[in-house]
Amino acid sequence: MSDIRVLVTGASIAGPALAHWLRRRGAAVTVVERAPELRRGGQAVDARGVAREVIRRMGLDAAVRAARTDTAGAHTVDVDGTVLETFRADDDGGDGYISEIEILRGDLSQVLYDDTRDGVEYVFGDRIAALGQDADGVDVTFASGGRRRFDLVVGADGLHSALRTAVFGPHERFIRHLGLVLAFYSVPNEFGLDRWVIDYQDPASGRSAGLRPLPDATRAMAMLSFPAPDFDIDYRDVAAQKELLRARMADFGWSTPRILAHLDDTPDFYLDQVAQVVMDRWSDGRVALLGDAAFSPSPFSGGGTGLALIGAYLLAGELAAAGWDPQAGYAGYERLMRPIVEANQEIGRLHVQSRAVRPPDAEPAPEPDMEALMAVVDRALNGVDLPDYAEIPDSTR
Repeated sequence: MSDIRVLVTGASIAGPALAHWLRRRGAAVTVVERAPELRRGGQAVDARGVAREVIRRMGLDAAVRAARTDTAGAHTVDVDGTVLETFRADDDGGDGYISEIEILRGDLSQVLYDDTRDGVEYVFGDRIAALGQDADGVDVTFASGGRRRFDLVVGADGLHSALRTAVFGPHERFIRHLGLVLAFYSVPNEFGLDRWVIDYQDPASGRSAGLRPLPDATRAMAMLSFPAPDFDIDYRDVAAQKELLRARMADFGWSTPRILAHLDDTPDFYLDQVAQVVMDRWSDGRVALLGDAAFSPSPFSGGGTGLALIGAYLLAGELAAAGWDPQAGYAGYERLMRPIVEANQEIGRLHVQSRAVRPPDAEPAPEPDMEALMAVVDRALNGVDLPDYAEIPDSTR
């Protein structure tokens, strides 16, 4: 164990994944999470391409696969429920519309926490209140009143990162709203769902509604989206979010009225803008950002979880390879991550653009350049060569 002390903010996916690799490289790691405990449930997330290799190198392939949703595939349907298209989980080698490795966000977080909790200090129900850095370290004051000094601090605290705001500037400087709002929450499985996602989209209004199965077969996850270029509701104001969702989806067909009927009794409601985080640098001195806090590609990219896992591997590896020098380590991390981040963000933008509402008298949309599109998809899945870091310490060897 080295004498390097690293503070990580956020205990969802990026934070515990980084803690895994930092601990293996010899650092002493503290993870602080403002929630009182791990957050359960959440939307299904995917691991595709290079991210699957990162999971294998973590030694967590079996644990992650055991916690999968076991989704067989997806049907797109019309307003009457007639199936239009079918996609299977084994399409495209498991990297298709439905990923071979699909897992609820909360379940993946639990796997990562269980893997790291014996060698990592976790502090729940607290947050950074203030910090100041100098050439040798970072002094951190916590909301609970405690004060500690760390060598490095990494923000993995999501789209609305408080650390990013404190160190890099206002939220609005880095958030790119893509003009859609996404909501999801669990409902009783009164729809006969059995291992298949069902998705209904209405091109005329740009809205969509869907249902996906959950490991608990008595429940299902509802997913709703609608255009909202003027979205300005506080992400913490749940009552206002529910009111907005009802208003925007009230006249939507298919199974939407039955889904909305459970809006007030669901235990896990989530709604937010579909947004990306775009920054020209992910570090400042001894402070860096990881995952959605640094480079959210939006849920419509399908790549946010993969980027968090890949970024955690590269950030810890580059820091250790640089002898824990933050300037060199962070520079290596950004150099390796930029291409795959930019490809995933392009996928996110293209997906949202494909749902844009066209005026009735508009010319037909041009056919996409499939060769160029598939090249972007390949970069988004496999756009980084993972170093093996064989020359630096690894406690599992």
